[in-house]
Amino acid sequence: MGITGLFMILFLLFHMSMNLVAVFSAEGYDMICEFLGVNWYALIGTMVLALGFLLHILYASVLTLQNIRARGKQRYAMSRNKGVDFASRNMFVLGLIVLGGLGLHLANFWYKMQLSELLHLPGAETHGSVLIRELFSHIGYVIAYLVWFGALWFHLTHGFWSMFQSTGLNNSVWSGRLKCLSNIFATFVCLCFALVVVYYYAISLCA
Repeated sequence: MGITGLFMILFLLFHMSMNLVAVFSAEGYDMICEFLGVNWYALIGTMVLALGFLLHILYASVLTLQNIRARGKQRYAMSRNKGVDFASRNMFVLGLIVLGGLGLHLANFWYKMQLSELLHLPGAETHGSVLIRELFSHIGYVIAYLVWFGALWFHLTHGFWSMFQSTGLNNSVWSGRLKCLSNIFATFVCLCFALVVVYYYAISLCA
């Protein structure tokens, strides 16, 4: 669970960095999208990423079922710290919200770009900046994405810390520090994602 979680965290950092480019340069963002279009390395990367997500979801489901049978409502690696208690007790539910947001995101971007280009579907878009401007000009999508990022924040605050716990890298000295680092990391990542959404919505209002 910790290893697949680390894989997801590394992907989030890459995706966050990629999205931030769209704030400073639409042309630069389109270049990245073109680089990650239909080619052998991008397709292999997509398959590896999908496998990592599936394994993470599988392990989360198995662990949740085991915890329910063994300890009722008590969750795996549950922290008694009140600051992360909500996240630790609701990791599976938060994960489902994150998964739902991922489905929405795939439908809005991956389907309309890489998959449509691969299948030669009409209307395939190669300019990601066009999709971003169109999508985040609608307040409904803006709210949906911000709710998604909120759930992701809670999921990351506990998941980042428990990754170290699960892999045996945590101890009594570093426990508090890692929890603080988890909050900082989750806040930074989610604020950067939210910045792109709010920025493009603000542009649409000024247009």
